[in-house]
Amino acid sequence: TAYIQEVQDNTAVNVAQESQIRIKPYDRLTGVVSSKDPELASPFNVMTSYNSLSNNPLGQASVSSNQSLQIRTVSADGNLYMPIIGNVYCVGKTRTELADEIAKRIIDGGYIADAAVNIQFADMKFFVLGEVERPGQFDITRDKVTVLEALAMAGDMTIYGNRENVTVVRKEQGQTKTYVVNLLDTGCFSSPAYYLQQNDVVYVQPKKQRAASGEINQNRNLVISIVSTLI
Repeated sequence: TAYIQEVQDNTAVNVAQESQIRIKPYDRLTGVVSSKDPELASPFNVMTSYNSLSNNPLGQASVSSNQSLQIRTVSADGNLYMPIIGNVYCVGKTRTELADEIAKRIIDGGYIADAAVNIQFADMKFFVLGEVERPGQFDITRDKVTVLEALAMAGDMTIYGNRENVTVVRKEQGQTKTYVVNLLDTGCFSSPAYYLQQNDVVYVQPKKQRAASGEINQNRNLVISIVSTLI
């Protein structure tokens, strides 16, 4: 079955505007501050992380002696703790926007005049299930991942995959939402689920023939089991 069957050569289509992955509570990030003078940047790169089980309303961070990883966890209230400058609210920001905010606070505070900040996602994932060749979890290594790229990483759909009914399950603002994407139609490009977010679950439903075949096999196995028991 061909994807995007209505598309024609040299034709523009509308693509969903919300494309870059935005930070959510409990995301794990790496943050490195750099400068022409490494000694000035060093205090900002001390390994700190939130204890997500802590009820401390001030969001106090625990300090580790391991400075090589520099992985920090966004707190439940959306703050990322940075040494020296303290909490930085980051939910809803892209990693570039967060890096710019941290650099601005360091420069405005008079700590480093030429501060540069690099924020990267750590162990961010999405999941692909159903009628694909290699279902499983996959790492997010860049700012944009489309549902088509996710399926490619999972080895594409099997011949039994229903390309008209790909479901994306997403947690948003404390709720679980589902989006149905029809990959046979150009409207899939404008779907809110065309670009994936962290922890999205992509589920490829089977075609009716596949589902019916599975039901027949289950019933056949049940009959064989009953006959064997009777014998």
